[in-house]
Amino acid sequence: MTAMEAQLSSLLLREHYGEIVERVGTFLIRTGAQPLRVIVTETATSTDQVKKALCVLLQHGLVTYQMHKRGFVEYVAQSERCLRILRFPRYIYTAKTLYGDTGELIVEELLLNGKMTLTHSVKKVADRLTETMEDGKSVEYSEVLATFTQLADTHFVHRCPGINNTGETSSTEGRPPPAPTLSTNEKEMFTVPKVTLIGRGKRRRSSDDDEGATQSKKPRKDAGAESGQDDAIYWQINMVRFHQHFRDQAIISAVSNKMDQTSSEIVRTMLRMSEITTSSGAAYTQPLSSNEVPA
Repeated sequence: MTAMEAQLSSLLLREHYGEIVERVGTFLIRTGAQPLRVIVTETATSTDQVKKALCVLLQHGLVTYQMHKRGFVEYVAQSERCLRILRFPRYIYTAKTLYGDTGELIVEELLLNGKMTLTHSVKKVADRLTETMEDGKSVEYSEVLATFTQLADTHFVHRCPGINNTGETSSTEGRPPPAPTLSTNEKEMFTVPKVTLIGRGKRRRSSDDDEGATQSKKPRKDAGAESGQDDAIYWQINMVRFHQHFRDQAIISAVSNKMDQTSSEIVRTMLRMSEITTSSGAAYTQPLSSNEVPA
């Protein structure tokens, strides 16, 4: 990473996550993999503050961790991902264009929170959509769930790596390792878990209503929306898939400008039919017969 890119990453971290997160993130960008004690010493920041900053960076995928051969944990900044913060508005706008307001809010919530479970995301988006609707109207959880499923089916969101629960322990002392091992199941990366979500989005009550409701009623769980159905499954934005979409749109636009609208529609169809089956870095799409491409 160049000095200019490092400076830009530092400014983005400060703007979005605050001064302490920026201090820790910038140090890791400039020095590479470092253990916790070195980060605390070199940034002149308390251990608790560094831990909280690392939690934020890990939550948003801006930092990862790895085991050193001597048995301690090192933290590594994901420099390129820091720069991707600049594209957040474009990700959100693309989701709105393809999947409407619901898709826009799903992507926005995932970008704001870094990682979210399916149920938490659906409830949050349903509540936000209900807030914008007329009194007496609300959005069902099932509607938001359907849009989330579409985003997963087209690979715009995917599961985060999960903890590998193999019960592994340190080879010599029989103790658990300093950090959990994360693994990804490629077959289930875009599979939406089967959850029961029955209910509608809710509006925020005024402070007076909240006080009265707290005194007179006990909080109730949403019917069919109990927590625990997918607690161990977190989702995040698939930035590579968004970049693939941007590339495809650029190709379609170039064909339209160079040739004609009909040619661009043929290319659009070919790219659309192979957008999931073809790797984003592939030089060619999957072979298609002339019968599969409409005239």
